[in-house]
Amino acid sequence: MYICYDANSNSMKELTKAEEQIMQILWEIERGFVKDILKHFPEPRPAYNTVSTIIRILQEKGFVSHRAYGRTHEYYPVVSKEEYTKSKMSSLVKNYFSNSFEKMVSFFAREKKISLKEMEDIIKLMEKEISQQKNKGK
Repeated sequence: MYICYDANSNSMKELTKAEEQIMQILWEIERGFVKDILKHFPEPRPAYNTVSTIIRILQEKGFVSHRAYGRTHEYYPVVSKEEYTKSKMSSLVKNYFSNSFEKMVSFFAREKKISLKEMEDIIKLMEKEISQQKNKGK
């Protein structure tokens, strides 16, 4: 497994919008050749060489690896979507909400970005998690 952490910040390396778009496709299809990845882009599709270059950059960053079949390469993610999401969310909370999930949730609630139903669902999830963690401590 490759290491895709930034030595300066001790967090996962950032992806550009284009890199993230390709990773989303690879997470969905699990593995594929450049032509397979291209099929999943909306029109107008990027050039074959553009996608190929971005995949090589993703490989250098440690997000993607490949299996060679002669001169052709089949690419696959080595960082799971879950790992990347976890890193991105931690970075978001740290950089914009003073490392407080409470501040993040209250921000979205104040901005009316969370519906009443979603807030109720969050409360239920939190109550369930609290109960599970209390039971583990016993």
